Amino acid sequence: MYLPDHFAEPSPAVLHRLIQAHPLGTLVTHGDTGLDANHLPFLLDAEQGAAGVLLAHVARANPLWQNLANGTPVLVIFQGPQGYISPSWYPGKQDSHRRVPTWAYEVVHAHGTLQVHNDEKFLRGVLARLTRTHEATQPEPWKMGDAPADYLHEQLQRIVGIEVRITRLVGKRKLNQNHERRDREGAIQALEAHGQQALAQTMKSTLP
Repeated sequence: MYLPDHFAEPSPAVLHRLIQAHPLGTLVTHGDTGLDANHLPFLLDAEQGAAGVLLAHVARANPLWQNLANGTPVLVIFQGPQGYISPSWYPGKQDSHRRVPTWAYEVVHAHGTLQVHNDEKFLRGVLARLTRTHEATQPEPWKMGDAPADYLHEQLQRIVGIEVRITRLVGKRKLNQNHERRDREGAIQALEAHGQQALAQTMKSTLP
């Protein structure tokens, strides 16, 4: 990934928070059949290893888990808020018209090695944690124990556990840091007016 210094985000804590806020990752692999990408909701366990561990599951019918050996290098991409930035939003455009369109975004590349877990104990643990995380906002959170035992066992037979042991995190926050403050503020105000609140708030967090 091309990464100018002013867009680089070196803080593991910031990158972990972005992953947790946007857990649908793109798992990029390269096997005998070439490049492949699978879109999976991941659970980050930041306490394991030096950089954390990503946990997920795939359908047993997905050839991913059979085509790649344990320890295979993989990449998982997490995308945060993103959107188009018009040069018309920059007050500085009126001075010289030396402004161009751009795209603002946050992204994390999690490099690591793949581990496949084909056992029910691992799967139950991952699914229980995923469920607790994503059901936490519900008025009556669903839990695995709500499902009949035979039905749950049947569903577990249809999936396989995935673990990515992170070896390196690379973060990029391209949020107009290379523009003067008044142009950055102009872009933020325009994003708010266009209903892009998440991106506007993210850009605000980078203002000096």
